[in-house]
Amino acid sequence: MKKKIILLIIIIICIIGLTFSITNIIKWKDDSNKTKIQIEKIKEIIEVKEIKDTEKVEIIEQKEEIKKSNPYWDYIKMNLINVDFKELKKINNNTKGWIKVNGTNINYPFVQYKNNKYYLNHSFDKSYNSAGWVFLDYRNNINNLDKNTIIYAHGRYDQTMFGSLKNILKSNWFKNSNNYVVKLSTEKENTLWQVFSVYRIPTTNDYIKVKFNSNEEFINWTNMLIKRSSYNFNTKVNENDKILTLSTCYNDNDKVVMHAKLIKKEAR
Repeated sequence: MKKKIILLIIIIICIIGLTFSITNIIKWKDDSNKTKIQIEKIKEIIEVKEIKDTEKVEIIEQKEEIKKSNPYWDYIKMNLINVDFKELKKINNNTKGWIKVNGTNINYPFVQYKNNKYYLNHSFDKSYNSAGWVFLDYRNNINNLDKNTIIYAHGRYDQTMFGSLKNILKSNWFKNSNNYVVKLSTEKENTLWQVFSVYRIPTTNDYIKVKFNSNEEFINWTNMLIKRSSYNFNTKVNENDKILTLSTCYNDNDKVVMHAKLIKKEAR
């Protein structure tokens, strides 16, 4: 009798566990479908235009001599992207810009809220969705760039949001130097950033600093990021540089991180 009771308890636990897992899978799939529909709607109303340089373009001064073989010289010739935000802001007044990352699926508007929690479980249209959306750190000012501007999103298995950021850890991503570029468009300016560090790391907050007390502190911090990189990009950072950081989950314990520095911008 005792054995039968124990067996019954085990069966009940297994059924509860299976039901919970199936429910979560169904919910994940439903949120994934809603996210894809949201992405398609955005694509229908927004065109991400590549624009040629004008007299307004500013190439960020580099203190160090850059070898002619460095792909930097190709990057500063690349087109910037430009997005009209009127329709996007009608859907979501928290819209702050658009981000496009070469060698990934990342090509989305990004938003900002008064904390870093809201868009972990809300979509672009502000509906509840565990897939979340791409969002700017609440401490940053996209119209007056901090030393480190941080953008987050979930690393979705279906490759939406920052799911494809995991590609930066693969050798075929690194082998193509055209991938070492991130482009942003905001209402105030369009910018181009050169990647100098990518890595996977156990969850930590040492790379998401926004303010620095001195140039020395900033340089020590960027040197840490360069040493941490999975690849050597042969790209130096100086005390005058502005940094862009992209962060997402690799799994429950680790993060995937990309750092890039501003090399070209154009006021709108």
